[in-house]
Amino acid sequence: MFKPLRWAGLCLLALASLQATAHDRGRAENAPLVIGHRGGATGYLPDHTLENYALGIAMGADYVEPDLVATKDGHLIVRHEPNLIATTNVASLPQFASRKRTAIIDGATETGFFASDFTLAEIKTLRAIQPLADRDPSFNGQFEIPTLEEVIAFVKRKSAEEGRRIGIYPETKHPTYHQSIGLALEDRLLRVLTKAGWNHRGAPVIVQSFETANLKYLRSKSSLRLVQLVDADDVNADGSLAFNKPYDKPYDWVVSGRAGLFKDLLTPAGLAEVKTYADGIGPWKLYLISSACKTVAAGGGCADNNGDGLVDERDRKLLPASDIVANAHKLGLMVHPYTFRNEQKRLASDYQGSPVNEYLAFYELGVDGVFADFADSAFAARAMFLLKNDAGYARCLVNGRGCVTSRD
Repeated sequence: MFKPLRWAGLCLLALASLQATAHDRGRAENAPLVIGHRGGATGYLPDHTLENYALGIAMGADYVEPDLVATKDGHLIVRHEPNLIATTNVASLPQFASRKRTAIIDGATETGFFASDFTLAEIKTLRAIQPLADRDPSFNGQFEIPTLEEVIAFVKRKSAEEGRRIGIYPETKHPTYHQSIGLALEDRLLRVLTKAGWNHRGAPVIVQSFETANLKYLRSKSSLRLVQLVDADDVNADGSLAFNKPYDKPYDWVVSGRAGLFKDLLTPAGLAEVKTYADGIGPWKLYLISSACKTVAAGGGCADNNGDGLVDERDRKLLPASDIVANAHKLGLMVHPYTFRNEQKRLASDYQGSPVNEYLAFYELGVDGVFADFADSAFAARAMFLLKNDAGYARCLVNGRGCVTSRD
């Protein structure tokens, strides 16, 4: 039987608890965001599934990142690329064998199965797979491909259940390509966000792109927060970045004939340009703290310095940090570097095999958030960072909940 007085008492207790947390327990202010890269549990589960997002949120992600591509019938689905061959089981389904073809995306030739050749109903018959060979494939074929609408509804529900602000950080994937095939992403994205009540400055939404023209278009249509992603192809032996096609410049620059490289967006003049249409930058993390080979091999690459029979990040040493974070902050731009991963082969020797040490280095540099495949490690490292730098955080960690107000 419903008991109004008991229910009212419980509500008052809950309110008192929230007030105590907010006012008495030293909540950390302005902490860096933990952004769930492709969900935040991407080190454990296939990319861009609700199951991945759910685990990423449970492990502490403040935002989850849905990469957006368009279907044949104009729906926005969440996949890392228009080509579905690496992230779904489509290649194993005989009913779709005839869909395999070759396409040119951003100047590069790809063979596979493309989202724009499938209706949403057909997409819903596919299942996600783990795209990286060194990660657990045991969940392959189990989880559906979500739409943007489904992700938004899910995140809203999780925000209510968790009692904290959780957002989405969508990336418009290959916008020039999508425009060329008559499936432009930008207005579709804005329509979905408007329907969800999230097309405004205060919404828990940050939109990102490696191109510039579509961000400028979005700025002309919406007050949403926007982030300019900045790529490169590789890192050279000396720690300088390599700019080989198609990772040399934003593809809209290729189409328009604009000179320059991605790195030009991170010079003082480039940052000032970004400030005219975006609210932040999302650079490849090596722009901020790069690494060089400990020993250069005869062929010009890194030598197997640690003698494990492999050549990877463990054979590299860190270089001094650049001034990009400081320069961006002078202009009021957020800085959200990508992508942080736990595998030891992806960690420079200075981090001593600990992904937490890498996060701490970037938190101490002053970044405003990180894109993490393992949200649990990013969250734990942030807690360690706050325990070292925020006098009230330990008290809240022990006595309260909701101990972090992120840079959102």
